[in-house]
Amino acid sequence: MKVAIIGGGIVGSTCAYYLSKENLDVTLFDYGVGQATKASAGIISPWFSKRRNKAWYKMARLGADFYLKLVADLQKDGYNTNFYKQVGVYLLKKDDSKLEELFDIASERRKESSMIGDLKILSLEEAKQKINSFNNNGRILFASGGGRLEGERLVTTLINASKVKVVHEKVSLEKENDFYIVDGQKFDKVVLAVGAWLPEILKPLGYEVDVRPQKGQLRDYKIKDENSGQYPVIMPEGELDIIPFENGVVSVGATHENEMGYDLAVDKKQLDEFGKEAQHFLENLKEAEIINERVGIRAYTSDFSPFYGKIQDEKNIFVASGLGSSGLTTGCIIGYNLAMMLLNKETTLDETQYPVEKYVTKINK
Repeated sequence: MKVAIIGGGIVGSTCAYYLSKENLDVTLFDYGVGQATKASAGIISPWFSKRRNKAWYKMARLGADFYLKLVADLQKDGYNTNFYKQVGVYLLKKDDSKLEELFDIASERRKESSMIGDLKILSLEEAKQKINSFNNNGRILFASGGGRLEGERLVTTLINASKVKVVHEKVSLEKENDFYIVDGQKFDKVVLAVGAWLPEILKPLGYEVDVRPQKGQLRDYKIKDENSGQYPVIMPEGELDIIPFENGVVSVGATHENEMGYDLAVDKKQLDEFGKEAQHFLENLKEAEIINERVGIRAYTSDFSPFYGKIQDEKNIFVASGLGSSGLTTGCIIGYNLAMMLLNKETTLDETQYPVEKYVTKINK
């Protein structure tokens, strides 16, 4: 069987990795320009979410758990998994009296997800024992199971581990009888993991897609504390996240810009504002050096829900999109489930809860 995977981000690279364990001819088309995953760093800690979408929470919860399997599989294959680490998370609220409610929510959810680990409400003095330059106006909710993830390291590791053929160019999709044509080659099955570009690639086949772009910007700093790799990640209220990595690298972001289309220009003003806000919580950022700025385009749907599976009128096209800002939490498990669907093996999610037909419709039936 010849399989084309278009899109080498978190979904496509995970799918490629698990398909590569089977006797298949897999080609990954990874154009990469504007890719959300490579421009991202994130926090794997979905357990405090108050979103009412139960299907989304189940995916996010199982997606966080899935990292334990992914890391174990890659380590078994001999690969470094430093893209991910459970360092704990500091959850902050402007009104810290709300922390008790979140503590109760997470305590209940820990019954089905032990990965949350220890839960504690800490004073500022207790929190500073883990990050001596930490500051906050109130108490902090700590969960030891929270993790941090570096997106580019993740996809690079997965693609290297998959050992599939990789083509670094932008391609289109055509149909010829029961085959699909990508880059002049015939394929039996196609996985479309192109995120916000799904409408563009499906339009020639007569499909309309409820997916739009969301611009996200992130800035990396270098602080003087070489112990930053042991810091918990910091989640203030709002869009700002502070994600420490080893060797003094700290990522600050990311923006959520819904009206910028596919614009990849760095907006230093917005990043300066995020950086200034972050300094309140991590004071050694005031003396930090800016070492990198990244821009990527997320995909989101009109109801902010992800979807994945087979296109209803195409028995051999599998798609995923709409992951939004939780893509680092849900992307790997979606990619794994797409691989299992393609192989007709047991899946860990119920794809009917994330229906493709709700977002991908045939224009000319």
